[in-house]
Amino acid sequence: MGHLDHAALGWLTPVLSYAMACTGAALGLRCTVRALGATGRSRRNWLVTAATAIGTGIWTMHFVAMLGFSVSGTDIRYDVPLTILSLLVAMLVVCAGVFAVGYSRDRTRALFLGGLTTGLGVASMHYLGMAAVRLHGDVTYDPLLVGLSVLIAVVAATAALWAALNIKSPVAVTIASLIMGAAVSSMHYTGMFAVAVDVTPSDEVLPGATAMQFIFPLAVGLGSYLFLTSAFVALSPTTGEREASTAAQRSAESVAG
Repeated sequence: MGHLDHAALGWLTPVLSYAMACTGAALGLRCTVRALGATGRSRRNWLVTAATAIGTGIWTMHFVAMLGFSVSGTDIRYDVPLTILSLLVAMLVVCAGVFAVGYSRDRTRALFLGGLTTGLGVASMHYLGMAAVRLHGDVTYDPLLVGLSVLIAVVAATAALWAALNIKSPVAVTIASLIMGAAVSSMHYTGMFAVAVDVTPSDEVLPGATAMQFIFPLAVGLGSYLFLTSAFVALSPTTGEREASTAAQRSAESVAG
């Protein structure tokens, strides 16, 4: 049985992965708030941005944390197509949940279905990412901890969608994003503690890419996207600000006329 280390790089990966989860959650919540105050194409675009931000934040959190994952007695590689598929799954299921909340007239039903769908999707992303792991040995899971991680994912997703519907102020969004980041990180590490590896020593070269060859550059790229998009959202005017600006402009024109 190989010894598993979930923080081989010390506190760097847990802290950085938590920051990624919080950033994605905060950006997604702010975009959803903007979407609920918009109509037509603008609402759709804000919802797509929200789903992309949350999905990217969750995926980046997972694989930044995986940079600190090691197993004694074996190297670790990642299957590239499966890893990319896990990213697409994260974005698509979050998109489904966000759109359900953004367009449904029955918010309670949408919250339940959206939270369930998104939570199961987030869990699927996690375990697809784990299925992409290649090592010398057999990977098994503790069913109880797996079930607990799925439950945490569903509760976290439902709470995130509820926050998107009910929390408006920037301070409240910040607090909610910190809580959501903790929930997503808890789901990840609960799922990781469910893992056991029976190592089979071998000199055979493993297929796939190392974390530093593939995961690290992709995580850095997606993390940069999150921070740049956060800056764009922070600097773009809200619906209320645009309406106030339009009203002021019309008032000035009427006075001048």
